[in-house]
Amino acid sequence: MQVELAVALALAFALTSGFHDAADAIATLVATRAARPGQAIVLAAVFNILGAVLFGTAVASAVASIVDVSGDAAIAVVGSSVFAALAWNLVTWWFGLPVSSGHSLVGGLMGAGFAVGGAGAVRWGGIESGQPVGVAGVLIALALAPIAGFIIGLFTDRVARRALVRATARTARPLRASQWALSAAVGFGHGSNDAQKLMGVIAVLLVAGGYQQEFGVPLWVKVATGAALTLGTALGGWRIVRTIGTGIFRLRPIDGAASQAGAATVLLSASALGAPVSTTHVVTSAVVGAGGGRRRWAHIRWQVVRSIGAGWLLTLPVTAALGAATAVVWQAIA
Repeated sequence: MQVELAVALALAFALTSGFHDAADAIATLVATRAARPGQAIVLAAVFNILGAVLFGTAVASAVASIVDVSGDAAIAVVGSSVFAALAWNLVTWWFGLPVSSGHSLVGGLMGAGFAVGGAGAVRWGGIESGQPVGVAGVLIALALAPIAGFIIGLFTDRVARRALVRATARTARPLRASQWALSAAVGFGHGSNDAQKLMGVIAVLLVAGGYQQEFGVPLWVKVATGAALTLGTALGGWRIVRTIGTGIFRLRPIDGAASQAGAATVLLSASALGAPVSTTHVVTSAVVGAGGGRRRWAHIRWQVVRSIGAGWLLTLPVTAALGAATAVVWQAIA
């Protein structure tokens, strides 16, 4: 029964990840009116699931390796961590703050793992053979990805503006069309990275519960997580879409294309390296970078950016504390 409850919590967490990370993939597409909301959700659905199914399981393995526990202890750790991440996702969603679901999950795993098995149960890790492993490896990837997204968004926006300085109104249509392709790439990147984090913890549960003999991600898990992410976007993603699409600054099609190009580049590169990164962090940073492409930083709403940054900084300690507290209760009840 514990395994089934933990898997249900993981899928509920996937749903709330759709509120945050999956919504980011279509935020600029909707904000610039390149697509209607219904069209954007269909696009997200298709490419989220394709990314989850087609891109291997390197990221899933990296997340699954954060804690070193087995059996009932693994079930308690994973169940508690996804509950902590789920709670934080809901609180930040209510306030329209785009935070990283992956970051929340890492914090929950750290806290729950420490509470159940002590410091030795947490794999602190780093970089091994060019691959991020353990907590440190994941945190390095999470820290570098927003910087890369910001730089690429800034550079792409400035290059595009210079190239299109004498463009006529006829360039608007192909520019909007390019946003479709770039949003599809971000959706695919999201499925290949964020969905894999959820796939990894569910696979750990299946092994711990005796449903599988070794770590692996069944097809039904890939499809279920991709579908839950998309359903979350449709049901509750619009708070985050508004924050990303209009809260930071008023996006134009060229800004949307530049930010999506930066986000897609970082997400797909990270997935290929097996590095767990945050779609929310990458997309938000790329949007801020694209805003700087106009060389007028004052038009960016820095109060909104500071609020988002505060949410990012609080995510790890809050979810670690929640994960630890939940793990104590979980073990007491089990």
